[in-house]
Amino acid sequence: MTHLRKMMLEELQRRNYAQNTARTYIKIVERFAQNFGRSPERLGPDQIREYQAHLFRDCHLSPSTVQQHVAALRFLYVKTLKRHYMHEHLPMPKRQRPLPDVLSLAEVQRLLESACNLYHRAMLMTLYSTGMRRAEMCRLKVTDIDSERMLIRVERGKGGRYRNAMLPADLLTVLREWWKVGHQQGVMHRDGWLFPGQHAMKPISTRQLHRIVVEAAQAAKITKRVGPHTLRHSFATHLLEDGVDIRVIQVLLGTATYCPQTSN
Repeated sequence: MTHLRKMMLEELQRRNYAQNTARTYIKIVERFAQNFGRSPERLGPDQIREYQAHLFRDCHLSPSTVQQHVAALRFLYVKTLKRHYMHEHLPMPKRQRPLPDVLSLAEVQRLLESACNLYHRAMLMTLYSTGMRRAEMCRLKVTDIDSERMLIRVERGKGGRYRNAMLPADLLTVLREWWKVGHQQGVMHRDGWLFPGQHAMKPISTRQLHRIVVEAAQAAKITKRVGPHTLRHSFATHLLEDGVDIRVIQVLLGTATYCPQTSN
């Protein structure tokens, strides 16, 4: 491990970045250095400008992917090497962010009814009823369910933050049904994952969850593009349409910047 890599990794850990983010940032910096055959410490604004153009022109990367590269290089130069002047040499590329599709209440009901089993239905219902991110839902444990306070403890929110999500009564009923079935099948334990993956000792992966949502949408004959985030966005939009204050919705979602749009 090079001295610079060690420095950057320690800085990422010190700031409590997620492991996946840390690995991605390290790989991006490695590719940047390999492109010029020199240590990033010896590279400057000219090389950064050339590399950003290379990512668009030669690698044909999307603006969102280039944004990730810029974020990694910003972290290296500004946070790790303390070269604050480099921030202005690392502009974020503009990108158009289309609003995600919103499901109507009827479409949400069709989606839930189209789940092929109780396990899938419980996950779909958890996503919609709480507005959780898919990674948050995948890592829920049985002990995170607080039926007395009607809350779900989200321990691994974005940025490592902790928060409580709502636990509606109808969701609690379904989760209790799933607990009974899962316990009988031997895949659930009192201190284990709420939604085990292919191996009971590991949680379901975000990729598996995405596939389950897509398959349920297809079975429900929903033509909109549907994924786990669609249910999160629909949850927020339906609350907004019901007159819930935007600041309350932001707290429920675990973000301070989320702005859902009302559907037509």
